[in-house]
Amino acid sequence: MFENLGVSVFLAARALQRGGRGRVLMNIIVIAFVFTNMIFLPSVISGAVESYNVQTIDFMTSDIVIQPREDERYIEDADTLLNRINRIPGVVRASARFSMPASVDFEENTVSIEVKAFDPRDEVEVTKIHEYMNDGNYLGSGDRDEILLGVLVTGHEDKSKDFYDSLGGAAVGDVVTVRYANGVVRDYRIKGIVQTKSYIADYMAFVTADEMDGVLGGTEPNTRATEILVKATDDADLDALKRMILSFGVGEEVKTWEDATSDIVGESVESFNIINNITIIGSLIIAIVLIFILMTIKTFNNRKQIGILKAIGIKKSVIINSYVMQVIFICTFGVILGLLIIEGMVLYFTAFPIEFPDGTVTPIVDVSMLIENTIMLYISSAIAGFIPAWRITNENILDAMRGA
Repeated sequence: MFENLGVSVFLAARALQRGGRGRVLMNIIVIAFVFTNMIFLPSVISGAVESYNVQTIDFMTSDIVIQPREDERYIEDADTLLNRINRIPGVVRASARFSMPASVDFEENTVSIEVKAFDPRDEVEVTKIHEYMNDGNYLGSGDRDEILLGVLVTGHEDKSKDFYDSLGGAAVGDVVTVRYANGVVRDYRIKGIVQTKSYIADYMAFVTADEMDGVLGGTEPNTRATEILVKATDDADLDALKRMILSFGVGEEVKTWEDATSDIVGESVESFNIINNITIIGSLIIAIVLIFILMTIKTFNNRKQIGILKAIGIKKSVIINSYVMQVIFICTFGVILGLLIIEGMVLYFTAFPIEFPDGTVTPIVDVSMLIENTIMLYISSAIAGFIPAWRITNENILDAMRGA
């Protein structure tokens, strides 16, 4: 067995030497770019998904989100619940939000969105919205008659540049009219404009909890919330923290950020996976066609040599293996060169991230993805190299030696 393998290796090495270094190098380069194409797009998609996850945590759900019980609209007595959650080990801070549907008017423009109210002192420890002020200032505790708008809400004077309905270029200092779902109408000065590059976070409006108390019109401060966001410590196990929160007698729905966004992320990842699979299949087809043509030409030109080898007693399996080994050699060096190209591209795009409309993306290369695609490339290439060699070695010896 090992003797036959040694003969196959010897024949493969001699064939590669006689084939010309330039031709072999060109084949290696083509395989390298095929491999790069198989890896790079999935790594960009992985980076985009990771960017979305970070935006979700930083601006929308924090690490854990608590929502009303099933069939209930609000979390009652949210202040008591906040105090209980803030005492749980592993919790940095919790922030209660109260949302109400409203329409926002500016000049002749109207936008229908939810206005979210929070205590700015809590919110700055739970989300990072305050770090992404495009213009103006963040809300302060006790601010009344002022509002914070996302950049997609204020929009552009040229509405063709907007993704959604907007206020047509409202700016800091302008006054907007907010018509709440409960019939209350308030005029607010735009205190700040938020730009996070998240399509969801940038299409929001925020006021302080004190302002919302006035909108609700009660004699006592509002103690209800539509959601409570919980920021965990960096080393916290979110699933364990979720269980601990439930063990503290919290009867509301408690979800990690992954639970809260699983459906949205799942649909996006599924769509991305379809693109990934199309790209990988296309790359494999290119590799198979390239190697099949290469080996077909090579075996056709070597028909006499193959006939002579068979005539002197070399087994067909040894000859076939020699051609498969040539393919393995080309793939091996192609993969190595491809890895170097990928590493260089990742380093470059880490220093200069790719600018997407919804944020910057740095490619993320997963080891399991590398291994899986490398194995698929090897298998596909080996099959593409095996078929032409098998066809030629099955020819009659005399026909092969004549080159008929």
